Order: sequence, then C-alpha cells, then structure tokens
Amino acid sequence: MIQHKHTSRSKAVSSLLKWYANHARDLPWRNTSDPYRILVSEVMLQQTQVSRVLIKYGQFLHGFPTLRALSRAGQREVVVAWKGMGYNNRAVRLHKLARAIIERHGGRFPRDYQSLVALPGVGRYTANALLSSAFKFDVPTVDVNVRRFLSRAFWKMSSTLELRSDQDIWRLTEELLPRGMSYQWNQALMDIGATICTLQRPRCEICPAASFCKSKQSMKETNATKAKREASFDGIPNRIYRGRIIEELRKRNGVGSISIRNLGRRVHPNFSSRHSKWLESLLNSLQRDGLILIQGNGSPTRQRVRLA
Repeated sequence: MIQHKHTSRSKAVSSLLKWYANHARDLPWRNTSDPYRILVSEVMLQQTQVSRVLIKYGQFLHGFPTLRALSRAGQREVVVAWKGMGYNNRAVRLHKLARAIIERHGGRFPRDYQSLVALPGVGRYTANALLSSAFKFDVPTVDVNVRRFLSRAFWKMSSTLELRSDQDIWRLTEELLPRGMSYQWNQALMDIGATICTLQRPRCEICPAASFCKSKQSMKETNATKAKREASFDGIPNRIYRGRIIEELRKRNGVGSISIRNLGRRVHPNFSSRHSKWLESLLNSLQRDGLILIQGNGSPTRQRVRLA
C-alpha cells in the first residue's frame, strides 16, 4: 500500500511537471535569479492580481533597479512610486527590508531560512520563495493557489470553499517535492491554482490532475461566504479612504503637505465637523503604520499631513 501510494504520487508529480513545461506562464520574474527582483515581485503579488503587477513591476525596477538603490531612496519616494498597487504598507515594508539587508548583511541576501525570516516582513512563504526561486534550493512554497489545488487534488473536498489545514498542506509539499526540480514544481502548482483550479469555477476538463484528483467528482461549487464586515464610514470601507489619503499626498510628489481640513474635503465629498474624529482616527492609524506624518500642535483641523 505504501509503495502504491508513493508510485501514484510520483506519477502525479511527473504529469504536473510535464504540463508546466508546456504551459508555464511567461512572467518576467521567472527570467531572473536576482533575489532582489524576485523579492519585489513577491511583495507586489501579495493580494494583487498578476495582470496589475505586470504593469507596475518594470516601472518600479526602472526607478529602483537594485537593492542598494531602493535602500538609498527616501520612503516617501518609494510610496509615491507604488502608485496604482494599493496596500501601501507593502511599499513601507519593502523599503525597510531593503535597508535591513544592507545593514545586517552588507547588501547580500542571506541563503538560509532562519536568517531570512529574521528580516522584517519576511515569513515562511517569502523566505522559501527566495530560497527556491533565487537560489534553487529544494524547498516548497505554499500560497493560497497552491493550498487550494493540493487540498482538492489529494483530499476529497465537498465544496469549492473547503481547504485542508496549512499544516497538512506544508507536510504534503515536503513529501511531494521532486529534488532538483523543486523550482519548476512550485511554479507549476501556482500556475495550476491560478489559471485552472480556480476558486469558483475550476476548469476540471483541462486540468492535468484530472486523472488523480480526489475532489473532481465530489466537489460542489459553492458561493463564497460573505467577507467579514469591514470598518466603514458612510457606506465606504475605511481602507478606501486610507487609499484616498495616500493618493492626495502622492499628488504633492511626497514632499508637500496639506491641512487636515482640506484633506478631509478631498477624501470625503461631504466633509464637515462631524467627520473630524473619524478622519483623525484614520490619520493616526496611517501614522502608526509609518505611512504619514502629522505636523503641528493644537486643534487637529490646524495640523498638516505629509507622507512619512
């Protein structure tokens, strides 16, 4: 039984690697072993579609072509360059990470897991992604696409929303990992999850895992559950207002400031005194995140704001 299990898994790995050899997406960060360029792509791809990253990736690298160039730039310059990507905290984290690698490692990316996860903003996935993509170490990478595909292919899922635990998935990826071909394997899993084994309507009819997928017959399409209610104001999520605030400050090329009162009028069409405490709360959260600076004393309406 154990031998049969290993044989079937080996065939599964072989079939997916063959599929990847013929159907791999042509992505610019796959055409380099430069850990800096790979890091930029990994940070950009967090919570952002590949199509948007493809537009911004080259532009960002044109402005900051090396790790040292990014570390020497001011944070405001980096946040301004991040325009159009959303989740602006990522720009701050990437900038801090670049400076940490310069300061702690002389500008050389560490090649061991413990040193990588000791860096600010680097977790298990990012560390393994760098080890696999930049240095071709035999380590697995698990993102949401990989977790979804492996859950369905190797366990019997009852619905498109069901997933195995992270612990189960990481354990399986360690067992499946084809030594010497782990980079191709990791990329194959991501491509299948992103393009075929999608969240709502998986394309089982063309999936290279169809012959061994345990969920193909049992899995039912299930509408996504409602997302957790976001903090909002006047029916608009606060994250949208946060983005508007940063966008207004970007218009000043990161160097100009604006009064809180005028800023409020720009981010909310009906801004009035009743919005003051709400806006103050948003600004304080952005300042805690290191994105903005609130300048001046006295009444909040007399203070000014600029990018940090």
